[in-house]
Amino acid sequence: MTEEERQGALLSRREIVWGLLVLAVFAPALAALAREWSAVESQSHGFLVPIVSLLVAVSLLRVRPRPAAAPDTWGAALLLGALALYGLGLGAGSATAQGLALCAAIAGSVWFLRGLAWLRRLAFPIGYLLFMVPLPATWLAALIVPLLEFVTAGSVAVLYALEVPVLRQGNVIELPGGASLFVAEACSGLTSLVTLTPIAVLIAWLAPLSNPRRILLAALVVPVAMAANLLRVIGTVYGTLAFGVGAVTDEPVHTLIGLSVYAVGCLALLALARGLAGPRGAGPAPRTPSAAH
Repeated sequence: MTEEERQGALLSRREIVWGLLVLAVFAPALAALAREWSAVESQSHGFLVPIVSLLVAVSLLRVRPRPAAAPDTWGAALLLGALALYGLGLGAGSATAQGLALCAAIAGSVWFLRGLAWLRRLAFPIGYLLFMVPLPATWLAALIVPLLEFVTAGSVAVLYALEVPVLRQGNVIELPGGASLFVAEACSGLTSLVTLTPIAVLIAWLAPLSNPRRILLAALVVPVAMAANLLRVIGTVYGTLAFGVGAVTDEPVHTLIGLSVYAVGCLALLALARGLAGPRGAGPAPRTPSAAH
């Protein structure tokens, strides 16, 4: 292969072999991550994160001149640290530690094979991979109770304001006529919060915003997710009053309501990004691949 061909290729043969070796070493980690993504609803977005990250990385490298490759042995130090963390994760059976080790190994590989300039160029797609790492179960458990409390109490408060005569008993909303709705974990807002955050970060990175406004947009995912779940519970109450409990809590209606509210959250984030960008043409250039550094 000529020098010109090497410059045109995204990966050399040596790097392809290296990548396959990393995948082989971290195959147990990938299997552990896939099990978490399949088993835990709030982590199901993990299947899509690597795809988005890869598409962003390829776009960044194809549309602008690439930095000169300058292999750096400091990357090997990061790789060794990643392998040490991986060993601890395997020993503890922690998918979180194994996922973090995989992300660190990818960063270390880029640093080792191509140098620090390449690591900086690919900082966003590599960092974005962190969203595929499942949160520890203890963290999720600690969040569910206060989120359920907020969603249930907030929904009842809104329903009172709308003059709907409901009563709250813990996480149960008592409706007129003796019917009741249990606000389950799926309605706590945790899934929306965890799955909407990667979308908010991607929108913020692509949008024509200053860095402070990008941070603000990413932070706004919290009220957006909670408002979306308040809307879900309130809508379920109205649906129950109109059609009965089974009509809105049985499948597939219950799942469709959840997906609809999730779509509303995504649209709200897009609207917020547009609002923060201001008039057309104002603000910094959009963070599209053609404008990336």
